[in-house]
Amino acid sequence: MALAYVARFATSAGKLRTYLRRKLRERGWVEDAPEPDLDALVASYVEKGYVDDEGYARAKSAGLLNRGYGARRVEQQLHAAGIGEGLRARFAPDEFARREAVVALARKRRFGPFARSEMRAGDDWAKQREKQLAAMIRAGHDFDHARKVIDAADPASLDEWVDEAREEEFPT
Repeated sequence: MALAYVARFATSAGKLRTYLRRKLRERGWVEDAPEPDLDALVASYVEKGYVDDEGYARAKSAGLLNRGYGARRVEQQLHAAGIGEGLRARFAPDEFARREAVVALARKRRFGPFARSEMRAGDDWAKQREKQLAAMIRAGHDFDHARKVIDAADPASLDEWVDEAREEEFPT
């Protein structure tokens, strides 16, 4: 089962261990039978390179950020996958990546300056703004970033805001 799982899915050691424990429980492992050494099995898969926590963390973090999720959501997903604190900190998004992700979500969901103009000018803009802020916070973004994006005058100002962070991260 373990080999089929790692062949089919990119996974972490923690997720593989959880999967194997669940499968043993579902298949009705006999209580008086000795429990298999799952830790040794997972360790051998890590040693052989079938499971790579670092590669998993890198891919998962990048994928979530590209889809517009925020730093808090990335941290939660990596923690749930059993990724250690050191790797989670290493793959935590920097300021540039966080700004890029929040703008990507706004563009994708048509929030803030990406909303239709009649929607921004309507009477219920305050109500829509609250809903958009809540959605961005649920996606894992900081309140300040979400508010900055929602209240931006136009997409060009957001591009400048993202570029500022790029200049700070990668000075020329």
